[in-house]
Amino acid sequence: MRDGPLGELHWLGVADAAEAIASRDLSPVELMQALLDRIDALDPRLNAFLRLDAGAAMAAARAAESEAAAGRLRGPLHGVPVGLKDIIDVAGLPTTCHSKILEGNVAAADAVCVEKLRGAGAIVVGKLSTHEFAIGGPSFDLPWPPARNPWNTDHHPGGSSSGSGSGVAAGLFPMALGTDTGGSVRNPASCCGIVGLKPTYGLVSRRGVFPLSFTLDHVGPMTRSVADNALMLAAIAGHDPLDPGSAAAARGHHAEALERGIRGLRVGFVRHFHEVDTPAEPEVTAALGHVMRTLQMEGAEVRDVTLPTLGEFGAVNRVILQSEAFAIHGKWLRERPGDYGELSRKRLLAGAFFGAGDYVQAQRRRLQMIAEVEAVLREVDVLLCASSMDPPCRIDVPADVDRTYPRQARTPFNVTGHPALAMMAGLSVDGLPLSVQFVGRYFDEATVYQVARAWERAAGTDRKHPPIV
Repeated sequence: MRDGPLGELHWLGVADAAEAIASRDLSPVELMQALLDRIDALDPRLNAFLRLDAGAAMAAARAAESEAAAGRLRGPLHGVPVGLKDIIDVAGLPTTCHSKILEGNVAAADAVCVEKLRGAGAIVVGKLSTHEFAIGGPSFDLPWPPARNPWNTDHHPGGSSSGSGSGVAAGLFPMALGTDTGGSVRNPASCCGIVGLKPTYGLVSRRGVFPLSFTLDHVGPMTRSVADNALMLAAIAGHDPLDPGSAAAARGHHAEALERGIRGLRVGFVRHFHEVDTPAEPEVTAALGHVMRTLQMEGAEVRDVTLPTLGEFGAVNRVILQSEAFAIHGKWLRERPGDYGELSRKRLLAGAFFGAGDYVQAQRRRLQMIAEVEAVLREVDVLLCASSMDPPCRIDVPADVDRTYPRQARTPFNVTGHPALAMMAGLSVDGLPLSVQFVGRYFDEATVYQVARAWERAAGTDRKHPPIV
């Protein structure tokens, strides 16, 4: 079917795979088999999957091959495999949220985002590891083990979309869906050296996704390149009148400026996040400085800007998240506390101690913070800031996990709802990913992608893969 080699199929990106399938240079069955072989070889070390749905995936690949042969393509993702965080419903499969609480919870229908991916032609490979209910992890007292980092399996892959980050980075599948309430798409993207976007609040429907916090939750794409991320976002974005948080936004042309360059764009560097509020490791600080200088060399105008402190953002996020999460989990916490893992039980129970006044005051301060970020974004086109303040820590040292987990600058943009993308900024001396974050105006994912692509093109981050064989 192919005239020439496509290289190692497990590193084939979303757009390249879709194009090769559409031109009949690649069989969806061949691609799926290559990925299933890789999953079989590597996942026992990575634990990215909670449930591999190999039979259904191969049947869908055969159907996609027949359709492609007949010239019928379902959409721009025809025949391309996708992994799904296991808080996202897939009809006929359990949605366990990585928890004993929901071990037998079989979904009756696809989540809206899954329905949209299937409509675009994507093939679901299976359900992926997460922190329990997207809050408690990495945990070793759950029915399934936590996912591990493919750059070094002794290290944490980030969370809570941990299997999504690990699997995309390791070449088990070219794209995955994660969710992000305090950084849970961008943390694994940062730790695993891939591209993870938290879209504008309301851009992607959350119907069929188990909630953690009603007003902070987002669904976002995770890929190995910026262009692939934009392609995936285009497939899942759109208004859903049955999701109360969904926005009736105009259809975005997310990839329209990818190769336009950034000459003349104004970039606001939120330097105080990593220099003052939560001082970063020197390697992270150096990597962020290199990103800044590279953007300047590419023609952007970079200036320092000031936002509320990370401490303020974190306090507001914590009150809202834990209050809303307790509203969801209170009944189970009273009736089945022992069925939670220790970490999630502790984190969820904290919400019982916030009062209505705390919640209202946090929401009031949230509105003020939104106004402050909006004011800055009227003066610049995009923000540049840290994502993680440290390289990934060891997964089996709880003190290191506890120390590094809050050392990040992701939660501000769950509080405000602005689109935020995390990606690789370089590698540490130990060969672990370092990260950077780009943030844009509401529904202006196109400019976020434009700046991220300029950095990716200059640094070649999309060509850097973990050493796992």
